[in-house]
Amino acid sequence: MLCVNFMSRLAKKPILIPEKVELSKDNGHILVRGPLGEVKRYFIEGGTGVKIDIKGKEIYLSSLKNAKKSQALLGTYLSHLKNMIKGVTEGFQKRLIIEGIGYRAQIDGGNLVLNLGLSHPVIKKIPQGLKVQVEKNIISVFGCDKDLVGQFSAEVRALKKPEPYKGKGIRYENEIIRRKAGKKAATAG
Repeated sequence: MLCVNFMSRLAKKPILIPEKVELSKDNGHILVRGPLGEVKRYFIEGGTGVKIDIKGKEIYLSSLKNAKKSQALLGTYLSHLKNMIKGVTEGFQKRLIIEGIGYRAQIDGGNLVLNLGLSHPVIKKIPQGLKVQVEKNIISVFGCDKDLVGQFSAEVRALKKPEPYKGKGIRYENEIIRRKAGKKAATAG
């Protein structure tokens, strides 16, 4: 039987660490520090068949086993490491748009206060490491950790998803809401 190495083409090239970024590894925990902050993530090594080596200003990923799980994790680890480096150098941003009469948002201390047509305002605590800004009907979420930015944005959007008839609710900036035609008046003929 022919054994073929399915190692990703992307994983064959090392990940270059930019000038202002520091990277350290300790018992599977990888900490990336940069101009915008720091991101820490735990990577399972050894048992999964993926090995992470840091040599100078380069990160090398290699697959120890030729198993499907280790091949899948190789690409996942590569993506996580690239996102961590991009996060501390450039950062990640999501923008949410609030649509609806009387719908509004404001920052109160470390909380995002949303008025969404309910009997009470909805208060959402802003996680450590995120910056949230509100301008008119746009909420901007900015941070180093891509997962944290995406998770917080998704939780805010889930508070009032856009409805298909009038489009009222909270949606992402580039999200397209498919509109439905409401009930139409029957024409007498």
